[in-house]
Amino acid sequence: MTKSFDADSTTDEVLEGIDLSGKRILVTGVSAGLGVETARVLVAHGASVVATARDLDKARIATASIPGLELAELDLASLKSVRACADRLVAAGKPFDVIICNAGIMACPQGKTADGFETQFGTNHLGHFVLVNRIASLLKPGGRLVNLSSGGHVYSDVDLDDPNFERTPYSEFGAYGRSKTANILFAVEFDRRHKDKGIRATAVHPGAIHTELGRHMTPEVIKELMAAIGANQKAGMPAFTYKTVPQGAATTVWAGFVASADRVGGRYCEDCHVAEVIERPGLRGGVHAYALDPERAKALWAKSEEMVGEQF
Repeated sequence: MTKSFDADSTTDEVLEGIDLSGKRILVTGVSAGLGVETARVLVAHGASVVATARDLDKARIATASIPGLELAELDLASLKSVRACADRLVAAGKPFDVIICNAGIMACPQGKTADGFETQFGTNHLGHFVLVNRIASLLKPGGRLVNLSSGGHVYSDVDLDDPNFERTPYSEFGAYGRSKTANILFAVEFDRRHKDKGIRATAVHPGAIHTELGRHMTPEVIKELMAAIGANQKAGMPAFTYKTVPQGAATTVWAGFVASADRVGGRYCEDCHVAEVIERPGLRGGVHAYALDPERAKALWAKSEEMVGEQF
């Protein structure tokens, strides 16, 4: 009988009894929070993990208790760094069973990456877009890509005409929403392009967790977020609660190692299940149809290639 998991499930519960010996996994953003927990539980179940971080000294401290972790330097806000990391991985020639794009930033002030992209779109989407496509040849048949997205995708669809807010008024969560929708659309198109080789891609929402991801959030921004989360409280939904870090990382490992490939491929998952498509406002579950639109996914892929100056 297949086990059932939910919003309260933890990483240890989801992977209970699962042996990952012989599996090689790449996890980005392993210097705090969800990335560290994801690496911890994978190693605990026998996997070999390559963990990336912008600040390797910070990552070494954060992962000191995780044995055998291989650390790799990666700054997603710099395509020079992204390409250098990808080149090193390809040169090493060691294949991966799963790639987990965990790293990200949220609700930061307006700024630009080293390459002139809006900071959140450039870091959360374009950095991972280049990394994953450059190392896609290392994914084994039967492998998976897991992109960490967010319920924050409901704030905004991608804007393919003005991705860098050159003409559009900037808002912290508007930009975050664009980047998180892009994470889903990237998974949709990557899945379409690779599923004939047995490689699937999915996007996941970890839930709301107190981590360093919220370090840019001012009291005003937090108030805006809480208002959005409570927007559909009238529907009789239970009171909002934060998840623990092990609960937040549970959907990542469920989608990567427990759920069937056909179940999660090209989909968006939350609370250890595939999310339903919704149209209501608020951040209390479900995925908006625009984030799963295959034509939108193809258009984003083409725009991303144009922006980074590289075709995949």
